[in-house]
Amino acid sequence: MKKTILHIIDNLGRGGAETMLVTVVKQLPEYHNIIVTLKPENDFGNELEYDGLFCLNMTSPLQAPLAAVKLRRIIKENNVSVVHSHLFWSTVVARMGVPKNIPLITTIHAFVTSSIEYRPFHMRLIEKLTYRIRKSTIVAVAKGALEEYFSFINVKPHNACHLYTFVDTNIFKGGPEKKRSDIFRVVTVGNLKEQKNHRFLIEAFKELKQENIQLDIYGKGPLQQELQQSIDDNSLKVTLKGQVTNIQEQIGKYDLFIMSSLYEGFALSVLEAMALGIPTLLTDIPSFKEQCDDTAAYYKLNSVNDFNMQLLSLKNNQQQLTFLGRNSRKRALDNFTLQKHMAGLKAIYSNALAELQPAVKLSFAK
Repeated sequence: MKKTILHIIDNLGRGGAETMLVTVVKQLPEYHNIIVTLKPENDFGNELEYDGLFCLNMTSPLQAPLAAVKLRRIIKENNVSVVHSHLFWSTVVARMGVPKNIPLITTIHAFVTSSIEYRPFHMRLIEKLTYRIRKSTIVAVAKGALEEYFSFINVKPHNACHLYTFVDTNIFKGGPEKKRSDIFRVVTVGNLKEQKNHRFLIEAFKELKQENIQLDIYGKGPLQQELQQSIDDNSLKVTLKGQVTNIQEQIGKYDLFIMSSLYEGFALSVLEAMALGIPTLLTDIPSFKEQCDDTAAYYKLNSVNDFNMQLLSLKNNQQQLTFLGRNSRKRALDNFTLQKHMAGLKAIYSNALAELQPAVKLSFAK
């Protein structure tokens, strides 16, 4: 008989963690898969596959105890064997609601010291207290994120490992090298929110108005109106393209992929660019350096001068662009495929189920 895994996440808006979850569930036919969200947002439509879908309708953090009661009821009624939580509040609810005889797995999607979500003291305290009350298997999307989590939260690991985020190389396939046009086309992908730091790109492009460079930004979010106003007021060569479902068909058309993020876990959109063989220019934050190593170009976080210098240097160096694109694709195929991720995840689920008998300790992944 199939075991049942319950996956809990804040919502199903189209972000990295959410895309990862939707893809993973499709790869787990040996389990019954139930998806639980705190809020009803769902941008995936028919892409979503599940054996059960529930929304806890949690509209405020103060409702976390009530959401936990609802979650416990769902677990009982559906004979759930393992619970896998993603993101902060879903993890808090899971730690409060999952019975102690059921294994709980938590994925950490960010480097917590730089994450805005973990910055307030009370959020760190909630994370620390709930982990101590309800220990779980911690799975971080990067090695650095795993080490940082336990150091920052100041708790001792129970079970812990890192498992890299993946890119589906059946969808994101490298194509023939594109022919250069007179316009140097640059692209970034990410929700229009503080973390992605799009305001910085707007400021940088104010100094590039005389250059033949076009920036397209894919994504939606609360900063859309503000960003559009700034683009219009300064007549910039920047276009907000909105959210699309066929991003793999879009970003392959560009000369360079950039990201200005203040922090990341293991950015899915960067992996997608790597798999397509698009060269990347990224902020010099730890997660990007672990992700790309020497297959990307980097600039100092929030330095307009350094960003523009690096961008113009790449624009005028086709040999370097080709080198970065080819090597980043090779790195993605060697390290960050869906197949590698699923093999690791299924091992984690097997170990979690084995906890129902003797406890199994996971070591830090090499």
